[in-house]
Amino acid sequence: MTQPLLGEYFPILVFLVIAGGIAAAMVGGSLLVARQKPNPEKLSAYECGFEPFDDTRRRFDVRFYLVAILFIIFDLEVAFLFPWAVSLGQIGWFGFLSMVAFLGVLTVGFVYEWRKGALDWE
Repeated sequence: MTQPLLGEYFPILVFLVIAGGIAAAMVGGSLLVARQKPNPEKLSAYECGFEPFDDTRRRFDVRFYLVAILFIIFDLEVAFLFPWAVSLGQIGWFGFLSMVAFLGVLTVGFVYEWRKGALDWE
């Protein structure tokens, strides 16, 4: 019984071995070929204003997390809009009104956060 299973999963095992070998070769090749000399430009502050090498235990601004959560919420909204738009002809008025209600709830949440000042960056 184990022999047929091995035969079925053998191509997946070969694929994983080849993919792991290619990944290891790329990482090893970049370590060997690339210049490993940091210059002042590489050591300057990132676009977010943090120093690249600093104390990792310092306080981190919560607004970064808030922006990330808001991005996930509205990204999911767009992800739900695409299949809805494709199947709009088959789902009829109930599907249309369901999506309008969904978008209404998200809009109310967005307006609430906007009014509370959660999107203001000082």
